Amino acid sequence: MKPAAFRYIAAASLEEALALKSEHGDEAKFLAGGQSLIPTMNFRLARPAVLIDINNIAALAGIRPSAMATRVGALTRYRFLQRDVAFARLFPLIGEALPHIAHPQIRNRGTIGGNLSHADPASELPAIALALRARFRAESRSGERWIEASDFFVGGLTTDLRPDEMLVEIELPAPRPRTGSCFMEVARRKGDYAIVGMAAMVTLDEQDQCLDVRLSLCGVGETPVDASAAAANLTGQSLTEAVIGEVAAAVRAMIEPAGSVHASADYQRHLAFVLTGRVLRTAHQRVHDGHR
Repeated sequence: MKPAAFRYIAAASLEEALALKSEHGDEAKFLAGGQSLIPTMNFRLARPAVLIDINNIAALAGIRPSAMATRVGALTRYRFLQRDVAFARLFPLIGEALPHIAHPQIRNRGTIGGNLSHADPASELPAIALALRARFRAESRSGERWIEASDFFVGGLTTDLRPDEMLVEIELPAPRPRTGSCFMEVARRKGDYAIVGMAAMVTLDEQDQCLDVRLSLCGVGETPVDASAAAANLTGQSLTEAVIGEVAAAVRAMIEPAGSVHASADYQRHLAFVLTGRVLRTAHQRVHDGHR
């Protein structure tokens, strides 16, 4: 398969890229890693008239830590995140999820901003962004705005980005002390999209009672699913097996997966029930092990 005809422009600066996007709007697409865009163009599911290559804009890549939050440039590649020891120590949830994303060749080129902007509901990083309460900085010629992860994903392969905007940065709040995390997924083969994937963040007080629990899923809806409401009543409680079972049952009841040729909706609900228990137990244990 070959893509439909398009005009290719290699932008030399962010200003040039945004000017081109302002001029062409929805007719233009940004080319970063291209690991999602190019296949859809080859199958002619996407037919941009203009392809704006942003790979020469060095300012869009890199990790910028601070005391309160860490900012990651949208052009930062998966392999860079995997190899940054300090980043992996601060955000082990991302480090645990990255090996599940496709294969090394794709992780060498794929970018965090491209993944999030593509908004595939079966992808791991959108669910991770929800669990971490990430914020996204979008920029256009007229200015910038911040978008909460909970507002960013509005439908299958659809985000809140406007036609003239680019996702330029992801902000990740620093995890609170005594926080444990876990990501798990079930896929047919390593590197495949998850049938169900799940992320958990568990924060405990000094008495080992829950201060905050975050749960999110991929693969079970048209967007990543924030299932934290299923654990809303855990504040002030110990994470016992009985409580974990109740949360898992609540997650199973609240999701509405569509099913696929690989798994029925009922099977996806069952997997969500099982994974909820596993990620909560593991995240809880990691608090005591000193892992985040």
